[in-house]
Amino acid sequence: MATAQQIPDILSPDFAADPYPAYRTMREDFPLIWHEPTQSYVLSRYEDVARAFKDGAAYTTDNYDWQLEPVHGKTIVQLSGREHAVRRALVAPAFRGSDLQEKFLPVIERNSRELIDGFRDRGEADLVDAFATRFPVNVIADMLGLDKADHDRFHGWYTSIVAFLGNLAADPEVHAAGLRTRGEFADYMIPIIRERRENPGDDLLSTLCNAEIDGVRMSDEDIKSFCSLLLSAGGETTDKAISSTLTSLLAHPEQFAAVREDRSLIGRALAETLRHTPPVHMIMRQTATEVTVSGGTIPAGATVTCLIGAANRDAERYRDPDRFDVFRDDLNATTAFSAAADHLAFALGRHFCVGALLAKAEVETGLNQLLDDLPDLRFADGFEPREQGVFTRGPVSLPVRFTPAAQSAT
Repeated sequence: MATAQQIPDILSPDFAADPYPAYRTMREDFPLIWHEPTQSYVLSRYEDVARAFKDGAAYTTDNYDWQLEPVHGKTIVQLSGREHAVRRALVAPAFRGSDLQEKFLPVIERNSRELIDGFRDRGEADLVDAFATRFPVNVIADMLGLDKADHDRFHGWYTSIVAFLGNLAADPEVHAAGLRTRGEFADYMIPIIRERRENPGDDLLSTLCNAEIDGVRMSDEDIKSFCSLLLSAGGETTDKAISSTLTSLLAHPEQFAAVREDRSLIGRALAETLRHTPPVHMIMRQTATEVTVSGGTIPAGATVTCLIGAANRDAERYRDPDRFDVFRDDLNATTAFSAAADHLAFALGRHFCVGALLAKAEVETGLNQLLDDLPDLRFADGFEPREQGVFTRGPVSLPVRFTPAAQSAT
């Protein structure tokens, strides 16, 4: 088996600057690596990563006991069997079907409109700062019936949580900040949860407080942990999905023009972005048994780092995988937001992202409104897109120019 010294290190500055060449080397020459600093086995080929997500007999989420629980508390993604099925059934209805369309789509539309109205008259904006980082957090706050005036606190908390989860270098300050966030978030949420049990409203938090299946209800701690997970996973990933989709489209003017003309292509653009530049580049699993993969064998009880960013560009699965192509015919956009997805950005199997359809609704709504309200949308002069991040990754900024609303109306 290869050692980490023979390939670019996933903790190196070169890897952080541009992981894609390293991903190619891993897939082609070193599909299984023991990475000493993170004490994990690293998988990079599509077939191996997909199996790690789908094969519940060989792989578990037991790693979340030390990776997620210290910052969130015990969450649904750590559970298995009937316990997982019941908890998922309690929370899932809010993220699909009639609840999503009737209760929360208006919330999504309103929040997008409010943000765009704040800059549409200016003719310029940084769409990461002015829109993408704010939109999903505001939506989640509204869905839960929380005060959007606390946006900066929510944003600070989810940034701290995501940094904790991606703290592969074991920075003690990042670790301590994550633990502080758990306490601060609990102090904020538990009183609200208790009040909402007594005085329920028409919001998601009230629904979670009162949901019951086969006599099982979520405890205050269960609900707090789920809200913490929702805030960080739903905020960080949708933020980066929006900005990455826009960046990729603006960098490919012909595809951008096609999407502007035919808005039904937005779903395809998002699906291709999730494949090409996914918001989450790595997810960990733990082996339940000894597992044979490309390049060797992983012992039972080992931590496995699954490189989504590498697997999604596997030439054995996708033609010309480094090319962004909304029209590619080897990516199924119809199933891209379900457990039958063939990209790996939302994982697969029983732990497929419960918020995938919510993310899709947010991105489609946001992009539609941005395209409607920002005529002649283009990169600011001299701007060169740049991604940042290792565990999660996306554009650092997205400065754009467009015809101001007042001028476009004349």
